[in-house]
Amino acid sequence: FRDSLEFDTVVVHAIQSNHQISTYRILAMSEKYYQDKEHLSWKRTVLKQAWKQAEKREIVRETRHTHRDDKIFKGEAEKLKTSEVRKPTTHYIESKREQIRRIVEKSDNVKAKIMKRKAEWDELYKSKPSDDYENPKDVEDIREAQENMGCYKLKTATNYRVPEHKRMNTEKKVMQLTSLEVLIHKRKVNMNKEIMSLRDLKVSIIDEIKCLVQELKSIQTALDLSERLPLPLIPQLYPDEVPEKKFEYDSDILLKFKEEQEAKAKRQEQLEGSPSSRAFRHGFLRAPSIKEIDPMAQAAGTCPMKIASSVVTEQQKVFEIEKAEPTEMELEILKREKIKNLYLQETLIKKINALVINFDAELLFLRHKKLKLDVQMKSADLRYITWYEELLILKNLEKHENLLQGHVDTLISEQEAMQSKLNSYLAQMENRKCEIVKLQECEKALYDNFQASLGEDKEFAHFLTKVLKKKIKCMEKKEVGREADEEDENEEENDEECGLGIDEENSGSEDEVFDDSVCPKNCNEALFRNTIQLWQKRLDIEKALTEEKKVAANFRKKYNALAKKAKVVETSLDTAERELETFQWEKQQRLNELYVVVPLKLHQVEYLVNGEMPSDFSQALVFTNQSLEYLQKRIVDLHNEKIMQREIYKKAQEQHKQLVQDKKEMDIQIRRLEEKCSHLMMKKFGRLVDFEAVQAHSVNIRVEELGVQIMEKEYAHSQELKEWEERILDLRQQLMKLTKENTSKLQQLNQFCLEKQQLETKLESLKNDLGVEFQGTRTTDIKEKARLELRLKHTARDTALLREEINLLSRKDGCLREELALLSRKDGCLCLQPLSPQDSETPTETFPVLTP
Repeated sequence: FRDSLEFDTVVVHAIQSNHQISTYRILAMSEKYYQDKEHLSWKRTVLKQAWKQAEKREIVRETRHTHRDDKIFKGEAEKLKTSEVRKPTTHYIESKREQIRRIVEKSDNVKAKIMKRKAEWDELYKSKPSDDYENPKDVEDIREAQENMGCYKLKTATNYRVPEHKRMNTEKKVMQLTSLEVLIHKRKVNMNKEIMSLRDLKVSIIDEIKCLVQELKSIQTALDLSERLPLPLIPQLYPDEVPEKKFEYDSDILLKFKEEQEAKAKRQEQLEGSPSSRAFRHGFLRAPSIKEIDPMAQAAGTCPMKIASSVVTEQQKVFEIEKAEPTEMELEILKREKIKNLYLQETLIKKINALVINFDAELLFLRHKKLKLDVQMKSADLRYITWYEELLILKNLEKHENLLQGHVDTLISEQEAMQSKLNSYLAQMENRKCEIVKLQECEKALYDNFQASLGEDKEFAHFLTKVLKKKIKCMEKKEVGREADEEDENEEENDEECGLGIDEENSGSEDEVFDDSVCPKNCNEALFRNTIQLWQKRLDIEKALTEEKKVAANFRKKYNALAKKAKVVETSLDTAERELETFQWEKQQRLNELYVVVPLKLHQVEYLVNGEMPSDFSQALVFTNQSLEYLQKRIVDLHNEKIMQREIYKKAQEQHKQLVQDKKEMDIQIRRLEEKCSHLMMKKFGRLVDFEAVQAHSVNIRVEELGVQIMEKEYAHSQELKEWEERILDLRQQLMKLTKENTSKLQQLNQFCLEKQQLETKLESLKNDLGVEFQGTRTTDIKEKARLELRLKHTARDTALLREEINLLSRKDGCLREELALLSRKDGCLCLQPLSPQDSETPTETFPVLTP
């Protein structure tokens, strides 16, 4: 049962008086309170996590924005670099495009500005209130002021209406009780902590006084008995000041208990004759004393003992010295020591008394504070009891209140749903009306077009009009008892049996029949076909118009039915709200039956009868000073507000008159300016001009774009021509290079021919001059001869090829590249130019080159 106890009763006594102060005996708070507290802390942590996540998201967004900015900056830098490389022609094209874009943008801005201005005027005219318009906010404020503001009716009055924010239920009352209980517990715990700190202060003061008394005793040993002052009493702790030591013991308590047990044992031995005290004596163990338990007290005791022993030794030495005759110096030292000891004695006694007085003052101050808190706690307990009784009443009425409130909430949600449906039906009806108006305008335009197509030919006008107004007859089987007024009547469903026929609208007799499938003689064929087309369009328009009217009538029917339901729901809601208000008043009357304790002083009672305080206070009213001062101040404020509102109303009337006068003047000025503008337009242009169309006019974008495209094509073609010219120049350079190479090859061939002739002549001379000894066959000469013959053959073949190439190069027709491509050498020494255009464009292409 001690587990639920948070604070036990601790009484702290004063030292010099009988005053005392005790702590509150507090039980621990219930687990439900801690669960609620943990739930709240969990909510806080969740909110903190949500805030941290939001901060992280913001940081990520900022980094993304910075990356985007860097990318944009890099892109702009690249664009600038490329724009620097561009040529003047591209700059001109870009400037032309930019000029077109600016012109289009300017015209678009002007159009947007005109449209925006028109929309603002339309919005302004739509928002213009009627003459009998009343601001709904002002009406609501007036109604609320009439119902609530300045209404200080008693809760016991029959016409008292409980405001929305003051309506009490079980949940709110439980929250009030919980908060009150927590507040009481918190205040008591704080007071208990202060009292326990005062108890700890008393313990420390007692220890300090013990040390001071011990020091005082050591000082008084050096003084005469006549000079010694009485020692102050050492305060003691009462058992109720340290209830936690109630179950603790020391050696003195155990010895006393042992003596009592021995006495009991002796008496029992005398009665029974059985010795048991010895066993009992050996059964107890020696318990540690308080000094052994408290090392601080032990240290405090040893310190004064050392001081006292030192003083005694000094006195013994002085006594030994006194046996001899003291000198003047020794007498002076003894006198000084005596004065010092007397001063220390008085100082220590004053210090002990100051400690005691200060502690008693602290206790009295805290006791006074606790008395005030006791009054508050008693009032809180009384309020807790009252609220608990209210909670019991609310629990009894909770079920019925929930039923009424649920019924009201259901009706409110149903009313909101119906209102949204009504608004949607109204919007759809407005759309249908707009469609019907558009179709009627189309029908009117069709008839105007027909009249314009007739022109001056009025001969067949009657016939063509009959053709245009021809209808498809629809035989309807109508229900009996149909009402005449179609607007107020909900259209009934008809079972239609439609048969196609021709309804002849004749101003004369209906028996007259005419054939509209054939164009009459002397009638314009195109006009007749146009009339037939207009007739078909008219039938389509009438069909669409009939469908739109049916849809609009259907929406009207649904709207009226739903409006009736909404009125029924509104009536039910008003009834339910009145029932709920009546129930709230009855609940308030049940709560008013409870007694509430209000502590008052005599000067606070102003309810007197014949100058005396009555014995019956049933007709008295308990009112706070703040509320009374507020009411008195409110009277003055309302008076000042009334005067201020009158002044505002006068100023508004004067402003209204001034605005009406300004409006008349502005109308006159607008008419004068319009006339002046029309006169100037007629004078300058000869007709009225729409300046909005002139401002919104822009260049022909398509023509300008085509012009820019032509410029781009011309620029591209010029660039291509330059490339071809550069390619032709390169080919000419290559041709010259090849010609030079071929010339050098011919010169080399000529030199080879000369060498051949010289060698042949030498060979012939050698054959004629050979002796008999040299007429034998020599293998070396045969090999050399074969080599020279082979070389001669190659040289002859190369010469033939070079001649053929020279002939080809000297020709001026355009087949040079094709014929060169057909040439090839069998030994692979000739390198031909590639035929593909890609290879021809490469700078590494080669023309035929002869190799020896």
